[in-house]
Amino acid sequence: MALPCDATPHARVEAGKPADPEPFGAECRTSVTGSHVVAYCHNPYPETDRVALHIECARWWDIDTDSVPVDTAPAATVRLTGRCWEEIRSVWISHER
Repeated sequence: MALPCDATPHARVEAGKPADPEPFGAECRTSVTGSHVVAYCHNPYPETDRVALHIECARWWDIDTDSVPVDTAPAATVRLTGRCWEEIRSVWISHER
């Protein structure tokens, strides 16, 4: 007895769908104390991650800052710092391969 081909279960692969990307990106933790920011980024992956700290200040006259990008080598941890003159509105880290 023969079954039609669509009656047998099999794994389907969508055409043109890219494979799962390799893990990438340092894990970063930020700490805000008053008007100062400290971020630690640890890269557990085998590819270097270039990270930068971005700070948006709360006051309109206070200048927002971006740190110089820093290469975070595999299994390395880097420290990034920055500040505003007054309060901090938001902080984030950017990643680049």
